[in-house]
Amino acid sequence: MNDKKKRYRPNVAAIILSSKYPLESEIFIAKRNDVKDSWQFPQGGIDEGETPKVALFRELKEEIGTNKFEIITEYPKWVSYDFPNIIAKKMYPYDGQIQKYFLVRLKPKAKIDLKTKHPEFDDYKFVKFDEIFKYVTYFKRPIYKEVLNYFKKEGYL
Repeated sequence: MNDKKKRYRPNVAAIILSSKYPLESEIFIAKRNDVKDSWQFPQGGIDEGETPKVALFRELKEEIGTNKFEIITEYPKWVSYDFPNIIAKKMYPYDGQIQKYFLVRLKPKAKIDLKTKHPEFDDYKFVKFDEIFKYVTYFKRPIYKEVLNYFKKEGYL
């Protein structure tokens, strides 16, 4: 029996809507540059002393080159997932992540630039709600479904 208590890395994640929202509901996904055919929402760790909102603005600037967005709402609870074996070694000592999700809208003049200081993505696109699961990586799907369905039920998507 394994009695090891799992360790989860505190993290923020952003479901980014295009600046056309609410007239059109297009959701941003990005393709990781280190895992073949792995698309996801931008996300990143919360540094010690940071609030989730501060981490969100910093992470989006670091990952997609802009922090020109507005927060529409946030998912009311933290959600967690375990890393698959292929990622677990890279993320040691963490077994997974515990995340706070935000639904945000890009401001009209925001420019996405994936050529950041430490690029994590090499492509991105805006897709309709029903297309997301054609792209996103398998181990994130349960969390994405939970969060997206909540935002849809609440009338945001």
